[in-house]
Amino acid sequence: MTTGIEFDGVTHRFGSTTALDSVDLTIRPGVITGLVGRNGAGKSTLCRLGAALMRPQHGTVRLGGRPLWEDPDAVAQVCLMRDRGSGLENLTLRSVVGLHRTFRPQWDEQTFERLLRRFDVPDHKWPSRLSTGQRSALRIALALASRAEVTLLDEVHLGLDAVARRWFYEEVLADYTRHPRTIVLSSHLLEEIEQVVEDVVVVHRGRILASGDVDTVRAEHAVGAGLPSLTDVLVSLTDTRTDPQTDTEVTP
Repeated sequence: MTTGIEFDGVTHRFGSTTALDSVDLTIRPGVITGLVGRNGAGKSTLCRLGAALMRPQHGTVRLGGRPLWEDPDAVAQVCLMRDRGSGLENLTLRSVVGLHRTFRPQWDEQTFERLLRRFDVPDHKWPSRLSTGQRSALRIALALASRAEVTLLDEVHLGLDAVARRWFYEEVLADYTRHPRTIVLSSHLLEEIEQVVEDVVVVHRGRILASGDVDTVRAEHAVGAGLPSLTDVLVSLTDTRTDPQTDTEVTP
């Protein structure tokens, strides 16, 4: 049985900056969801709250209906990997794997080792001495091998070259097919993830502007014949300009 994440009236600020503003959102269980938005939209904050790395200042985050914060059993079902700031660089690879074996009940050692081989990641180096692409691949291997009920991948593939990114999408789809679960892909590369995700969430300035099945969201923002791309949808929803007469923002 797969599990989803619910955000109920979640607001989170960093000083005077509102990262998330009264967010009500359900990440549908058992599907791959794309989390998209421009820089600073709030995607990473959403992921960190969804993994209980932070407590929401207002509102509640739930996993399968249970409040996530300070629930160790629920937190163990969520794995978040980010493109940086995960602390891997300060540990040996053996220590990193040991932590995942301990805290990830569904950890799959064979999958982890296979992914290291496919992405050509040496298993004897400190993560800090790996190349940017190898560190990205290591994070991907850890995330997929975790077999967590909810796997959050926050721009983790950005350090990969074009070939390795194609392998990444292949591995995500193959692993999801073998072990269905809730996967969230946060990405700027909308053209690439469009063929991978089933649902999409569009975030802008801390608010959810659209969410749901990809084709439904695209159809809702179509202009003329044919479905727009996710990039077109994002542009349509977030392209604000200043009216010189009133000095206020308008959406074309």
